[in-house]
Amino acid sequence: MSIFSSAPNSICILRLSAIGDACNAVSVVQSIQQQWPETKITWIMGKLEAQLLGDLPDIEVITFDKQNGFKGYLEIWKLLKGRQFDALLHMQSALRASIVSLGIKAKYRLGFDLQRSSDMQSWFINHKVPSPSSPHVLDGFKAFALELGIKERPLKWNIPIKNEAIEWAEKQINTKQTVVIVPAASKAFKNWHAKGYAEVIEYLHQQGLQVILAGSPAPIEIELAEQITQLTGDKAVNLVGKSSLKEMLALIQQAKLVIAPDTGPAHMAVAVDTPVIGLYAHHNPQRTGPYNYRDFVVSAYQEAIEDETGKKLSEQSWRARVKDEVAMNRITSEQVIKKFKQVSAQLDLQELDKVNR
Repeated sequence: MSIFSSAPNSICILRLSAIGDACNAVSVVQSIQQQWPETKITWIMGKLEAQLLGDLPDIEVITFDKQNGFKGYLEIWKLLKGRQFDALLHMQSALRASIVSLGIKAKYRLGFDLQRSSDMQSWFINHKVPSPSSPHVLDGFKAFALELGIKERPLKWNIPIKNEAIEWAEKQINTKQTVVIVPAASKAFKNWHAKGYAEVIEYLHQQGLQVILAGSPAPIEIELAEQITQLTGDKAVNLVGKSSLKEMLALIQQAKLVIAPDTGPAHMAVAVDTPVIGLYAHHNPQRTGPYNYRDFVVSAYQEAIEDETGKKLSEQSWRARVKDEVAMNRITSEQVIKKFKQVSAQLDLQELDKVNR
């Protein structure tokens, strides 16, 4: 039975990080807004995530900066002092988030059930949300909304993009169809190698497509982009480290296709309805893949996890992770190009369709 039969006065969302998970959560939070527009929603999120989502329509965003240490917790608690919410959606099973929750007063404190919970989250909640049959992170978030009393509905995203960011993206894209490649995640073991990307870029270039490399200014991303550029020359425009999150979102929105490993921009692409080919080996893409484009994933996960454990995929835990730090090397450029051909056949894209002629 649902917690609320009518719209509550206020709800607090607690999802600090990461970019991809926060983007997944947006669709769920906005589904609550669609059914209960009168409900006041406060979202506590990380400082980086707020750069992308801090201007969500009709949502009060409170930023938590983990770099401030204990002072960061005190700042949040001070801001929330004297406030009472009808419900807290504790959507991050991490001790850091649970400590933040100590300063949030709410009648109902929803968190994950034992199947999805970790880091002692159950100590900080009073209502466990039943896990759905689907392992995907977003479906786990959807379960929170359903538990509140939100009716099942198609997922939609509305992340504002200012004109300045749109204009910046338009200047980067020429008249050709554009493929944006985000080559690196924040963790090296999730990344594919420069040689593979270079071979894919060579193929895309032969099809007359513009290729843009995008990413954050993190050293690991800059380094991989430079390695790719050394192999491809001017066949790809290197914009890694040269855009804000909003500018990258605008760039992804205007692209015809995104190629990325298990990283936030893959989920940003879903949020702006840009098809994305995900490259996966360490995490099950059925759990962490780009939600609306899981069929477009190139995955070495099953092969890697079965070789590593000696167990079939059906015998694995839903959250089992491959430990081999070079598992992404199992993916070949031929597999990615083949997937590109399959994807282009499904999309109504004039230039991309050339590969099927």
